[in-house]
Amino acid sequence: MNTIHNLGYKIINIFWRILFAMTLYFAWTSPNIILGDNSTFGTSTTWLTTYAIIIIIALIVSIIVFPKVKNSFSFIFLRKQYITAPLFFLLIIILQILFVYYVHPVSGFDAGMLHYAAVNPKHVLEPNVAAYYSLNRNNLPITLLMRWIIVQTGYSSWIFFDYITLILVDLSAILNILCVALIRRKALGTAIYMHCAWLLFFPSIIMPYTDAWSLPLVSLFILCYCIMIKKNLHFIFKTLAAILFGLTIICAYFIKPSAIIPVIAMILIELLSLTVRKEHFSILRLVQIVILLSIISGSALSTYKITGNAIDEQRYIKIQAWRSIPAIHFMSMGVYGDGGYDANQALEMAVLPTKKQKTEYSKKMLFRRLKQLGAFGYLKFIVKKQSNNTADGTFGWLKEGHFFRENQKPTTKTISGKLKNFIYLYGNNIADFRFMAQAWWICILSIIALGYENWKFRDFLKLSLVGGFIFLLLFEGGRSRYIIQYLPVILLLATTSFAPAVARARKIADWARRK
Repeated sequence: MNTIHNLGYKIINIFWRILFAMTLYFAWTSPNIILGDNSTFGTSTTWLTTYAIIIIIALIVSIIVFPKVKNSFSFIFLRKQYITAPLFFLLIIILQILFVYYVHPVSGFDAGMLHYAAVNPKHVLEPNVAAYYSLNRNNLPITLLMRWIIVQTGYSSWIFFDYITLILVDLSAILNILCVALIRRKALGTAIYMHCAWLLFFPSIIMPYTDAWSLPLVSLFILCYCIMIKKNLHFIFKTLAAILFGLTIICAYFIKPSAIIPVIAMILIELLSLTVRKEHFSILRLVQIVILLSIISGSALSTYKITGNAIDEQRYIKIQAWRSIPAIHFMSMGVYGDGGYDANQALEMAVLPTKKQKTEYSKKMLFRRLKQLGAFGYLKFIVKKQSNNTADGTFGWLKEGHFFRENQKPTTKTISGKLKNFIYLYGNNIADFRFMAQAWWICILSIIALGYENWKFRDFLKLSLVGGFIFLLLFEGGRSRYIIQYLPVILLLATTSFAPAVARARKIADWARRK
């Protein structure tokens, strides 16, 4: 049994080291991190980024050189972290609310279609809307959910759904922090600070789409997992967690199917741990495990049946199910160009009348491309695609066609205009946003790289991310927007890696001084 365990972990670690090393390297070499003129984007960072760098360097030097500054910093941010960190989190929420209030442009890609279809029953009667959902049936559940929210609340504006997205994203952060409180309480302050930094550079709160809406579901089923594996916790809490776990993974599946990859990682890690478990299970323990698995299965199957029937029997949007796009289409698109959306193949999916013809066409395109690339060519393509999938710390911001419907050159005379300059394509400060978001992303990845340790929960997080990486390499990717659904995994990895990363960085610094 030890052989199975060792082989399993060896395979996981090989994939982890290769894929994560590529992500880290490409993040460090991303054009987003260029200071000054950027020939890749035709933009330039402003005095704002320069001043921010100077202030950060000055602060670091002051902490190192001046004991009083170091002691003050330690007192405020470390010893009083359980006061300071929540205050920072509250401040970030206020800034988010103000940001959404002043900046809430309507999107022009899929998110815009979802909102357009949900706000008015007359819109779904339009041929192009019905055709969109016949082809992209995966977006039907979230549209029906948006419609239900509109009916229940009476609100349907874009800004209203931006605020809902804001709530869902912040809820994900809170659930992640609760996970840390359960599994590594000493890192609670670090968790809050780290999530504050993420939320500060995450403008996707103004994009009500499956990426952001799946986040609290992923965070919730990870929290349920933490509760179920936590020792010395009353069984009633584990029972409630099992019910919620089964419900949540199915909801996540309907919103964003690939978001449940961490569940597969949980199962594999638990199975591997069984191969070396030394302690003997008591009869009570075995009974509890059987009960929890039964509850999860019952909850998941019930949720799947109820939700699936509701979607199948809905009458809001008349769709032609036989026109739906097969999964292999996304594999086929994933080997062309940058590994992302292919307009020509997407057009064929709309033209071909039957699912069988779509499948045959996608198979033909997939095998043709693989034959054209060859083994070495495909390997080179995979390396490049991993860069496209994971290197960008803005998470593919502005990469989709018709990202916003309004003019992409905002004014600088109003508060709204000044904020839009940071996130609009031709905004004066778009390079500043890219630089700062990329700097945050590099820090997160570097912490994970330095903070390695042997711990089952970390292994679960690593395998979850490996699964996400592989999924995006095999299917449609090409931009880092798709990595958003795995942010709870990444943030938990970074949080739990922070202390060992700092300890290891100090050892490296001491070694460098001795040399």
